[in-house]
Amino acid sequence: MKTTGRDSSSHLVRPITRRRFLKQSGAIGAGVLGCPSLVRSASLNSMLQVACIGVGGMGGSTLRAVASHPQVKIVALCDVDAEYLAQAAKAHPEASRHKDWRELLTNHTDKFDAVTIGTPDHMHAAPAVTAIRAGKHVYLQKPMAGTLHECRVITEEAKRAGVVTQLGNQGRSSIESRMAVELIRSGAIGKIKEVLLWENKPLSWWPKNTSLKTASDPVPTSLDWDLWLGVREPRPYLENAYHPKTWRAWFDFGVGEMGDMGCHHFDISFDALKLTAPLRVRQTTPGSSGPLWGERRQVELIFPGSEITSDETIKLTWHDGDLRPDVSRIALPQGLKTLPESGTFWIGEHGCIFKNYRGGRPIVLPEDTFPAEKYPMNLQPQDHYHDWVNAIIEGRKACADFRHGGPLTEAVLVGAMADRAAGEWLEWDQDKQIFTNSAQATALVRRAYRDGWKIEGLG
Repeated sequence: MKTTGRDSSSHLVRPITRRRFLKQSGAIGAGVLGCPSLVRSASLNSMLQVACIGVGGMGGSTLRAVASHPQVKIVALCDVDAEYLAQAAKAHPEASRHKDWRELLTNHTDKFDAVTIGTPDHMHAAPAVTAIRAGKHVYLQKPMAGTLHECRVITEEAKRAGVVTQLGNQGRSSIESRMAVELIRSGAIGKIKEVLLWENKPLSWWPKNTSLKTASDPVPTSLDWDLWLGVREPRPYLENAYHPKTWRAWFDFGVGEMGDMGCHHFDISFDALKLTAPLRVRQTTPGSSGPLWGERRQVELIFPGSEITSDETIKLTWHDGDLRPDVSRIALPQGLKTLPESGTFWIGEHGCIFKNYRGGRPIVLPEDTFPAEKYPMNLQPQDHYHDWVNAIIEGRKACADFRHGGPLTEAVLVGAMADRAAGEWLEWDQDKQIFTNSAQATALVRRAYRDGWKIEGLG
């Protein structure tokens, strides 16, 4: 495939060869973490060359955020929609342009060191695994993937390759989130007994057209519909149904609201409580079947406890779709009369912590027992995107490395899958990746890719 933009002859001259830089940067799993000066010495004398797969919507936001790092040069842009590609090229006119990530990762890997991926959920795993196997550092938007099997493969491949990875749950880097982790781990409210989470933003991405028909609407001239479908089976293009930004509601392309926001909301608890995989999960509201995920859910997840929890297990309950926790169980901070749109409430042995997801620091309750001077004061601002770049340069793990982001996403997906088998407790076996009491739920763990898109060990 012919590409436009800068070719390899226009790359900056480097005092260290690209081969040496890639070898040093990719060797983290083999000992560079113990000798970060090797990577640092290379990076101080060269720009980090980044290719971006998916440059519209959240992918465009990722592109701009990573490109704002002073040691990053965007050298390749890839998108199935020519309009998105043309818009991104205005800011990066020298970058080569591609519409098929397979062509980019097959023919041009000598031109870049790292990849950002901001595609619809169903097309996260295939380019991520391909890039990792090519020795590229990867920034991948959340959720890591749409299936549990894909998440596991991505995590294992990244660990094996030793590349620097970052999951796009940007809230993890905020001062407020890190403060909440410190408060919980410090014992500010004693050991944790239970966690309530809720996310009730309007579903702006819900399709305006959910009526499936066999005849195709005209495909936008800018869009390669077959490439957009990627690993999924062919179907007619339907206006206002899938692209742009309305794919998340469809079972074949997204993971619904819990998949969309769960990696943000669960992260503090997953980190602070030292959680692993859930033991069992149950959706107590009606589930879904057919082509669309449910628009609302309440899901209970039971995790093994830790030294941070009061019991041998701990329950986290997720609410979305304009469903909220029982307000009688939640103490509100001073000045707040109703539950905010989204938030988390940690119930401890001798107090609670309230956090509005949309902003503001976590608040220890009762407030009069925990004055302002007891809150962590030493936290510095951290840019989630720049942390990934800096981790590559410094030869260390990023803050949302896939060894954290993979298990986190798996926990969220175990909960999301309950939408397809609502009402019963689903027993989850992390090692075998099966729901031991539900063949119906286990069938969701792994999905085949269509011919022409199959990737060894993935789909």
